[in-house]
Formats: sequence, structure tokens, C-alpha cells
Amino acid sequence: MIKVILCDDHALIRRGIRDTLADAADIEVIGEAGDYGELRSLMRQLAGEGRDCDVLVLDINMPGRSGLDVLHVLKDEGAALRVLIVSMYPEDQYAIRALKAGAYGYVNKGGDPQLLVQAVRTVAQGRKYVTPEIAQMLVESLTAPTTEQAHHKLSDRELQTLVMIASGKRLSDIAEELTLSPKTVSVYRARVLEKLALANNSELTVYAIRNGLVQS
Repeated sequence: MIKVILCDDHALIRRGIRDTLADAADIEVIGEAGDYGELRSLMRQLAGEGRDCDVLVLDINMPGRSGLDVLHVLKDEGAALRVLIVSMYPEDQYAIRALKAGAYGYVNKGGDPQLLVQAVRTVAQGRKYVTPEIAQMLVESLTAPTTEQAHHKLSDRELQTLVMIASGKRLSDIAEELTLSPKTVSVYRARVLEKLALANNSELTVYAIRNGLVQS
């Protein structure tokens, strides 16, 4: 039996994922968390009970520590837990970053639910799960490294800030959603503008649309 933990800040999303996985006879959801703090508490609890988890199904966009932050923490700790990222963001935004950070796979929430089941099974076996789109991106990144787009040089949090601003969110909204101070978000915004050689939010939004980071 493949034992799974779900970590997503939206209860309805967690329920949808849980219901999808419940249809698979070889998969059992043994715990759920809404953020990093709850995840750590849950992992300690399960460890104390002697219950091992095979796969962590993790969202990227969470308050406080993002899914990418969690990946880095688990990697630094040498955790044996295999992580499958399930995100609303298209593959070209975060898939490569997630894989480099230690994820075993990346699935879009808008995809076929059966792909999620397949991905969990693949990751549980210790194998990487990538869609054909991600595989193509990996090939292109290896064969044409000199054509790297400017936003690929942004840090994980800077890219997240870029996408959220381009989606029309105010700095105060972003700060609240990410559990950061408005000043910190302003610093991220300033770094994004500097690294992309942009002057304001309008240019930032145009850049994001042209590069497929948000929908126009």
C-alpha cells in the first residue's frame, strides 16, 4: 500500500485529490496539512506512531513557506520522503525549478485525475514522473542553455512575486497570502524589476504575458 500525505492550503483541493486517490486500491491518504507548520507537526506525529509516508503530494503556492521552500528544507535535511508537486501553475513556470529542488514529479491540477494516480505510483517506486511537455523542456534546457530566459535567473520567491503581481494582485495582498511583510514583498519586486530590466508593474505584466507566465 502506498501511503500518501497531502499538503495544500485549500481544503476543497485536498478533498478533490483525496477522492481521486481513494479510487486507487493501492493508495492510502494517511494525513493532510494546510501549510508547512501543520506538515511538520503531522510528520512528527506519524513518525512517533511508527507510520512511514511514501509520497508527499505538495502544492507550490502556500502561505508562509512555499512548496519550493519546503522542497529545499527537506532536501537539506536529507529526508527520504519523495515529493510530488501538484500545482495550478503551468509546467513551464515551475516544473524545472521543482525538479531541481528535489521533487520527483510535477502534475498540473487542471490535468486528467488519472495522471495524478499514475504519478503517485511512479514516484512511490523511486522514479521521476514527468509529462511529455516537461520532458521536452528538459531536452531544450540541455541543448540550448545559452537561450535561457531572463526570468529563469529569478529566485523561487522572486518568480512567485512576479507571477502574482502580473496576475493583478497588490503588494499588500501578496504579503498577506505569503505571510510576509509588505516591505519584504517590495524588496522582491525591486529585485525582479532590476533583474529583468523593467521599470514598473505595467512592463512587468507585459513581460509575464509574453513569456507565458500568466494568461492575458
